[in-house]
Amino acid sequence: MFPQANRSKRYYQVKEIIYCLLFLSGLVLSITTTHPVFAHQVQISADVGATVHIEPNDNPRAGEPTQAWFALTRKGGKAIPLTQCDCQLLVYAQPHIPGEPALLEPSLKPVSAERYQGIPGAEITFPKPGLYQLQLSGKPATEASFKPFEFKFEVTVAAGTATNIQNVQDGNNTPTQDIATGLGLTVTVLAIFLTLGIVFFLLQVLRKS
Repeated sequence: MFPQANRSKRYYQVKEIIYCLLFLSGLVLSITTTHPVFAHQVQISADVGATVHIEPNDNPRAGEPTQAWFALTRKGGKAIPLTQCDCQLLVYAQPHIPGEPALLEPSLKPVSAERYQGIPGAEITFPKPGLYQLQLSGKPATEASFKPFEFKFEVTVAAGTATNIQNVQDGNNTPTQDIATGLGLTVTVLAIFLTLGIVFFLLQVLRKS
């Protein structure tokens, strides 16, 4: 009688754990779907640091003009405005061969973003979905207040509305690449697989008991 009672108690405990895990999986799914993860890219070259941001939410779309800005700072956090930097921005489609001409060479203009004033910015229209590299190089425009630098940022461009229409007309089913969606999907899939693995393990234990 007692072994049967213990088994029944253990069964309900495992059942409660399974329900909790399924609830947590649903919570993770809702969070990653509703609130995709975005993060600015940050790099350091010599004595200059750079943060790049691309509108909207670091998730550019092909065929749609997008604003990119680069927050340049010296050691200590002091910002470098475009007026103090002889900067150049080149855009390459990836992969590209060293020495190959740039796909785009957008003009840089001073912009104000977040807490930065007059930093380098540019409007970029990526021609199609895929991986691109933004190469920002610069040197002091006047006195040597910082060392020459070069930054290379990788950017994934998703399909825009115009690109989607063209793909349908051409019968092209090339998958789009989306940083935020891809990251959220990865977290979701990992959570689901982890939950299923734990559930399977608990069911095995229950069957043996």
